[in-house]
Amino acid sequence: MRRPLEQVVALGVIQGAAELLPVSSSAHVAAIPHLLGWEIASWPAERRKELEVALHCGALAALAPALWRVRPSLPVLALSLAPPVVLGYALERPIEQRLGGPVGVASGLLLGAAALAASECRVPHRTGKEVDARVALALGFAQAAALWPGVSRTGATLAAARALGYTRADASRLSFGVAGPVLAGATALKAWRGRHAADRKLLAAGAGAAFAATRVALRVAGLQRREPLWPYAAERALLAGAILAARRRRA
Repeated sequence: MRRPLEQVVALGVIQGAAELLPVSSSAHVAAIPHLLGWEIASWPAERRKELEVALHCGALAALAPALWRVRPSLPVLALSLAPPVVLGYALERPIEQRLGGPVGVASGLLLGAAALAASECRVPHRTGKEVDARVALALGFAQAAALWPGVSRTGATLAAARALGYTRADASRLSFGVAGPVLAGATALKAWRGRHAADRKLLAAGAGAAFAATRVALRVAGLQRREPLWPYAAERALLAGAILAARRRRA
């Protein structure tokens, strides 16, 4: 795959396919060009960030109606939004600078994999209607943990909800229910920072591919995860291993 346009579209498809899964779509979008030797991997960091934002915008546009339908009550949304907003404002840049490299991303993938695997040991004892302030704050801190590249917002909130005793289906509903404001706010902020992007045609192609792939993923899989989470933990661990192995080869 030689042309940047083809690579951008392929990354849009990857973003859309991974958006509904607890695997960290951002980590996949960042790692795959490096692992496969694509031209995009040599782009300046600012240009790659602009592409990441465009892909997130496309996926979010496709997700928005579904997220609106599963949103929880306003108090739950507010409590789940507070930790990522406060911690993101204070720590986003330092975290990106210190943990945004290959080792940081691989570590985030492994930590998220461990959390997903551990959460599967919990026996469900709550229903989806039992959402109090403690649960909302736990989901908020889980979303804040996704500031660490590779952790995955979906993976962190799914693991948190499962650890609190929810079934996979209810945990998935809660995970996506609190996602809307965080995803919209983070994407809007990054889009504003990159508003002077030059590669608008490429970015539009990536956003369109992410939108289409997310819509397909929604029709095929939907928002609710009923299947075991350990295969996603295993996939994350494999990607982390590939990232670390590639780094060692280039060292």
